[in-house]
Amino acid sequence: MTDETDAIDGRHTRRRFLALGGAAGVAGLAGCSAERTGDGGSGDSGGSDGDGESDGGNGNGDDGDDGSEDGENGEEDETPTLTVATYGAFIDAPSVSPGEWLKEEFESRVDAELEWATPDNEVNYYVERAASGASIDADLYVGLTAEDLVRIDEAVDDDLFAPAGEIEGSDAVRDGLRFDPFERAVPFDTGYVSLVYDGTETEAPETFEGLLAEDHRGDLIAQNPGGSSTGRAFMLHTVARFGDGEDGDVDGGDGDPDYDYLDYWAELQENDVRVLGSWDDAYTSWSEGEAPIVVSYSTDQVFADMEGEDLQEHQIRFLNDQAYATPEGMAVFADADEPDLAREFMSFMLEPAVQGEIAQRNVAFPATDTAELPDDYADLAQEPDEPVTFTYDQLQGSLDGWITAWERQYAGN
Repeated sequence: MTDETDAIDGRHTRRRFLALGGAAGVAGLAGCSAERTGDGGSGDSGGSDGDGESDGGNGNGDDGDDGSEDGENGEEDETPTLTVATYGAFIDAPSVSPGEWLKEEFESRVDAELEWATPDNEVNYYVERAASGASIDADLYVGLTAEDLVRIDEAVDDDLFAPAGEIEGSDAVRDGLRFDPFERAVPFDTGYVSLVYDGTETEAPETFEGLLAEDHRGDLIAQNPGGSSTGRAFMLHTVARFGDGEDGDVDGGDGDPDYDYLDYWAELQENDVRVLGSWDDAYTSWSEGEAPIVVSYSTDQVFADMEGEDLQEHQIRFLNDQAYATPEGMAVFADADEPDLAREFMSFMLEPAVQGEIAQRNVAFPATDTAELPDDYADLAQEPDEPVTFTYDQLQGSLDGWITAWERQYAGN
């Protein structure tokens, strides 16, 4: 790990653009049900009330005084509790979500109880607890992104998560989706942030520059990158497209070196873009007809089809034939009470049938190439010709600065 760490540290200052590349079959993140916010108050993480160990009797076959009906060794086994932390929409989205199905299916196979923990400010809650020396009270986190890991590693001195180790099924994770150079987080789904537009009201532009046209004045609703994972992904796509003012355009195009993502956003503001706080705020406003185009996910037609809506009103546009890829991962907390059970759950999450259920219930693409999906799923869930994203080492040392600069400029205009 030391050699690998040194090698990665040596790459932290690079800003290479990574194209995940087109892959056969299906692969991308949640649509409307998977929005994750970046702030909020602390919440109750729940707690693991079982340690998987026996506690009755004395282990020598003598009868105890507790009145329990013990096994041959006079002990009564406890049912262990696996506490899995995640973002709220993974459990209780208004439409569909995978949490309840996963709990029932896992408990039907394993002699254990699964409890979900959904603190208000998501993984930041555990970062704050770790920084203050408090216990974590969870075994596993489901829903990590590369951006999360960068912020965690910059904020916490000790390891918040343990290496994943050998996870059955992880060899089926699609090429290009792994985002943790320290091999803690294992991807379980992925997605593409794109434009969704009402085709009965407008025809979305084909390029980023097209959004600046007078014909699209006031047409776009986006999200604040400081508090919304969807908004952050869209902002990062503009950094990839136009550069950050230091290296020119990151994707290797022929853009103006004196023009960067902040300049692009200034022009979006001049063209009356609306930036709301969360995906839910933006999507609701779009659904109510306040503007015909919204930043969302390329799986939107999966959700629309479930709801019996007109797919013409849920069209997908990949600007410049690209979309920002946002794989989600799961990782075991370093101080987990049930690390073995947590890894068993991670393997369960990668099973072909479970991958298919997660994708459909989280309105997402699976992370593996073995997922079992309906035949028409690929017709509704669309992939770009060029998925793009930033790597962990590209984001480290840059992410917060990009967001801060965006917030400063946006608030000042």
